[in-house]
Amino acid sequence: MQITDIKIRKFFDEGPMKAVVSVTFDESLAVHDIKVIYARERYFIVMPSRKNPDDTYRDIVHPINARFRAELEEAVIDAYHVQLAAMQADAADDAVIL
Repeated sequence: MQITDIKIRKFFDEGPMKAVVSVTFDESLAVHDIKVIYARERYFIVMPSRKNPDDTYRDIVHPINARFRAELEEAVIDAYHVQLAAMQADAADDAVIL
């Protein structure tokens, strides 16, 4: 299964959640609401989940093995940093124009 697209849907400045992401696999399957988190001095992803009646959370979708989880996490975090840098460059350019 190949990751064919990563879209950063929303960025957050405050708190540990830094972005909400959608990932497309094999141009055929989209997984929405993957969260990029920065905590304990590192970035990681949290898969989409739902709240159970006992107030616990359960992933709706998740990688089955550590190898694919690491591949997915690296791709999502890399895409986050690339898009964040592009946004910051655009903001700096806009500031110079003003």
